[in-house]
Amino acid sequence: MLSVILIWLYMLFTCYVIGFACIHVMKGKTAYQCGKETGYLYAGFGAVTVYAQLFSIFWKVGLMANLALLLICILCIAGYRKQLLENLHTWRLTITPLKAVVVIVLFLVFAYGTSTGIIHYDTSLYHAQSIRWIEEYGVVPGLGNLHSRLAYNSAGFCISALYSMAFLGGQSYHCCVGFLAFLLGLVCTEGFTWKRWKKPRLSDLARLTAVYYLLIIFDEMVSPASDYFMVLLVFYIVIRWLELIEEKENSYLPYGLLSLLCVVVLTVKLSGALLLLLTLKPAVMMIREKRGKEIFRFLGLGVLAVAPFLTRNVILSGWLVYPFTSIDLFSFAFKIPKGMAEYDAREIQVWGRGFSDVERYGEEIAQWLPEWIRSLDGSNKVFLAMAAGGLALLLLLAVYALLKKKKEMVDFLHVAGTLAVCFLFWLLTAPLIRYGCVFLWLLPVVVWGYLYLKISPHLDRFKIYMILAGVFCVYKLAAFGMEVYRGATGEYLIRQKDYENFETIPYELHGVTFYYPVEGDRTGYRDFPASPIKAGDIFLGDTIREGFRQP
Repeated sequence: MLSVILIWLYMLFTCYVIGFACIHVMKGKTAYQCGKETGYLYAGFGAVTVYAQLFSIFWKVGLMANLALLLICILCIAGYRKQLLENLHTWRLTITPLKAVVVIVLFLVFAYGTSTGIIHYDTSLYHAQSIRWIEEYGVVPGLGNLHSRLAYNSAGFCISALYSMAFLGGQSYHCCVGFLAFLLGLVCTEGFTWKRWKKPRLSDLARLTAVYYLLIIFDEMVSPASDYFMVLLVFYIVIRWLELIEEKENSYLPYGLLSLLCVVVLTVKLSGALLLLLTLKPAVMMIREKRGKEIFRFLGLGVLAVAPFLTRNVILSGWLVYPFTSIDLFSFAFKIPKGMAEYDAREIQVWGRGFSDVERYGEEIAQWLPEWIRSLDGSNKVFLAMAAGGLALLLLLAVYALLKKKKEMVDFLHVAGTLAVCFLFWLLTAPLIRYGCVFLWLLPVVVWGYLYLKISPHLDRFKIYMILAGVFCVYKLAAFGMEVYRGATGEYLIRQKDYENFETIPYELHGVTFYYPVEGDRTGYRDFPASPIKAGDIFLGDTIREGFRQP
């Protein structure tokens, strides 16, 4: 736990400084103020994620990457010293003792949760190895030929490597998911005021859903899984976007900044790619205001944010977006064969439906969907039913807004429509709950919540909301408390729980020792390089840095 706290303090410093500088560069001479300290932290987290990917293309992500990051922070402090001091002074004056206590308690609670818990199966299968490859080499041509899952490129692995502190000689820490969970926890507490409880907003309903997710993953966020990165970021983006609409924000800038974070979501996990539909709003705003320079600036930053991700994809697999073969632009010697990539894509989709037989890939939706629904737990069946009803309700609301010319509904329909498209994309491709639970849950909450808030002035909104929120909080907090109590341990008060490691068999290729598991397909982090099965002679040249090919 102490190790997590120290790393988080470093992350808070670097992300805040970088985020502060980025937002001030973007706003230029506009009068827009960020207003919330978490906004700087999220902006910094996104920027540092892009930085870690970019650095990995040229060198391993370790000591030099952190020294360069600190140098950038020093330059940012030197350039914005006055503004930083003014902002920190304002924050110090506005924070109350109660807020300070809440922040400290959340910090310690989430640090404890990040120090121990359940290591995800896929973390031992390939997450840990992917992060170690980034720590040791950055990026290696054709790495997916050693193990196809090592080509599942995620920006989350790069920032995990940056803050792992493996270069210090101890263990490789994995604290970034917990850090994002802590930040989202701070964002959620903003809705827990008497004023907001008395008159809740749509963003507050989204906050309750985020709290539900945080309680679920509390004992799992020790794993650096890309699913958690994506879901945590999407929750933040949707909550803030709804808040901007509710506050009738008329500046394109905050929407544009959140749009850049949507690009980061794409680089973390492709299941969140269609969230980019949100970018239509700031694009339209800038076009109407004839802000040509700003349009090109945001487009340029968007390209900069996604370019390292696409470059890493090509180097790791030979494909622009592995394992999807519809875009076939390259013919490198290290390119993963098309047949293997297609099989991998089918396996992901079939696995997402809850099956292990790839032969079921071609089944019609009427064949696999009923079986998938039966496999869901009770709460997710309820969410699915509400989401299906939400789609129908959203369509009716859209028709109503069109016929009645309700321009004030456009922003809501845009957000809800984006969530609906994301939900359908997830449902019809690879609907594993952890891949897209944020869309399964937020779609019904946003659509039905909007209807509730519209009709509730004619009811006793406060009583209804208090009853629903109270029952939810008591039930989930009680279950959460019991779970934490049963798993409580003082074993990891100093160091974070390490990656799981499995017994392996060593073998040599070109004088380099490789490993594969004695049984099963997991190896963990310690034995490196490793893959689920013994590899043949796949070296492109004589060294690892030259890359791998198919034998």
